[in-house]
Amino acid sequence: MKVSSLLLPFLLAATLGGTIAHAEVRTVDRVVAVVNRGVITEGELDARIASVKKNLQGKDVKLPPEEVLRQQVLERIVLEQVQLQYAASVGIRVDDAQLERGIARIAEQNKLSLPEFRAKLQASGLTWKAFREDIRNEITMSRLREREVDNKVQVTDAEVDDYLKLNAGKTDQQYQLSQILVAVPENANPDQIQTRRARIVAARQELADGKAFAGVAAQYSDAKEATSGGSLGWRSAGSLPPAFLELLQDMKPGQLTDIVRSPMGFHLFRLDDKRTDDKRQVVQQTHARHILIKTNELVSEADARQKLQQLRDRIVGGAKFDDIARAFSEDTSAASGGDLGWINPGETVPEFEQAINTLKPGELSNLVRSPFGVHLIQVIARRNQDVTEERERFQARMDIKQRKAEEAYDDWLRQARDRAYVDVRLKDE
Repeated sequence: MKVSSLLLPFLLAATLGGTIAHAEVRTVDRVVAVVNRGVITEGELDARIASVKKNLQGKDVKLPPEEVLRQQVLERIVLEQVQLQYAASVGIRVDDAQLERGIARIAEQNKLSLPEFRAKLQASGLTWKAFREDIRNEITMSRLREREVDNKVQVTDAEVDDYLKLNAGKTDQQYQLSQILVAVPENANPDQIQTRRARIVAARQELADGKAFAGVAAQYSDAKEATSGGSLGWRSAGSLPPAFLELLQDMKPGQLTDIVRSPMGFHLFRLDDKRTDDKRQVVQQTHARHILIKTNELVSEADARQKLQQLRDRIVGGAKFDDIARAFSEDTSAASGGDLGWINPGETVPEFEQAINTLKPGELSNLVRSPFGVHLIQVIARRNQDVTEERERFQARMDIKQRKAEEAYDDWLRQARDRAYVDVRLKDE
């Protein structure tokens, strides 16, 4: 079934090489920050700092001064606490079953069985209990972002048309970037702005003096990537604000941009690499139709299978597939006889795609279980189709949405931080 009605399962993007939020937290009395009604202890902060240091040293990055690192890491924890507390207040919960599925996917992405993944994790010095809570928090914050920001971002056809018109005849350009961000508070006064400007200028000077970008980012940047060297990874041209994109177009890898002002603050970017992809995309499409019987509290899987098997027997006995689908299918495609149209690879959930890939045109499937219920599928035809234009529009829409969502999320998080009661007590040391 197409992605509009069969959503692809949530995949948690995490690897063993990433920075884990914290190791096992030791119990201490000293509080280094109060966030609303919650607290951050010195033990939590020290454990996170140790993790960040290990990550930076693994990348051969010179560590920033201890005081700077403590302040930056504490601010990261404060932001996490603000989000987790807000998520709890609006009822976002990640139960153990959801957590286990997320961890299983992480192990699979690392090409390890769950026992192998657990053993490797513990060999690195992290406890399983702490890791589970870190992943629970990551999933929670991801769902909060979806609820508060991502699901509210809209991209119009006119925006896609304008983007494609602006880039007509150009190959798809991608940039690998690193960033230093010095944040400027909302409604900052002139003195605050000047102080932040002086900070980004100092960072620029250290880079000009030959210091490593990752080390300068770790010391000066307020971005969430600061403690991992400032790397933003690969970004498509469409996912970058036009003002930033203009700076990058004529740059060579290794060069720095000028200081850039945005609503978030002052930025410095380094272009690490760039690449283009102008290949046409030809895929094998499958024209398929199906009948779906949903499972729920009242209809068990066994009941759904029994009903659908009876419908399959009727079709094998000569009944028309489309007539049966119109009468009994519980999918929105029922009105069109179960017809799903032409399906591209990756547009359906894995169980459904695996089933249609094994069928020949005209062949009926056996009963297929998916997260949506039980299906009976028939492949009508297959073809090779040039989907370059379709994919270009889809990618343009996704790039624009990503850019708008990141801007909206940064703004939402800044406002949430400003609304929160935060009492930092590092100076009490």
